[in-house]
Amino acid sequence: MTQYTDHYGPEGLRTRGTVVVVPGRGESRAAYARFGRRLAADAYRVRVVDTPRIDAGDLSGSLARFGAGLAAAVEDAAAEDGVVRPVVLVGADSGAAAVAALLGREEPSVVPFPEAVVLAGLPGRGAGDGAPVRNGVAGGAGGASWDDELDVRTFCPAHRGVLTEDSGTQRGALGIAVPDALLDAAHHGAIAVPTLILVGDADPLADRDALARTAKSLSHSRLAVVRDAHHDVLNDLQHRSVAAEVVTFLETVRDALVPVVAVESSTW
Repeated sequence: MTQYTDHYGPEGLRTRGTVVVVPGRGESRAAYARFGRRLAADAYRVRVVDTPRIDAGDLSGSLARFGAGLAAAVEDAAAEDGVVRPVVLVGADSGAAAVAALLGREEPSVVPFPEAVVLAGLPGRGAGDGAPVRNGVAGGAGGASWDDELDVRTFCPAHRGVLTEDSGTQRGALGIAVPDALLDAAHHGAIAVPTLILVGDADPLADRDALARTAKSLSHSRLAVVRDAHHDVLNDLQHRSVAAEVVTFLETVRDALVPVVAVESSTW
């Protein structure tokens, strides 16, 4: 039975929306405790689910099961008066690929509920197999050490400690490539809801050209590049600024994509 990790907003404040976080390769729910607490502090109901299991030989069935699990996770997070909207899915790494592929499918979806999506650290083709990718090591396999894999993931000392000490972290997972069929579905699907794509400019597993094409192909999307951030863009040294960007996106979604703050003049 699927289990969840929940983060609740401050007592007495009205919940502003429901956020479901989907981890990626090798990550347990514990990897998103800090991120979940930060969004919850801004009165969002946050639920972290398990990393999806995708069978490359049965992509349609895998996505259907994944979608059904997400639907159950959202419904089970409902308050007394129902699910608090907007509902926003946040996927990282292979979790981002699964979310994008699910929402971009042409066939009727079992998850008609999300009002928006955040895709963080969406990997490129060949981002695995234990081989070096661009400027870094894919991690874990092929002789790469745990420190090598951590260097691909994050330079944040606190998050490196979380990953190292968490028994649920699967070392070497970044050495297993995300199925090409899943990545093709993620990059070429027609996601109909507002989409924030986050990528670190020091992420050796990212394909920036593919991400730019994907962002341009969607009707309501934003590609945000985080300076000096690595693959775990939600949990790197810049995690405060990234969380702020996500909260700003959530607030903008609540206001029909009208930004609350607009810079009229600046000298920097």
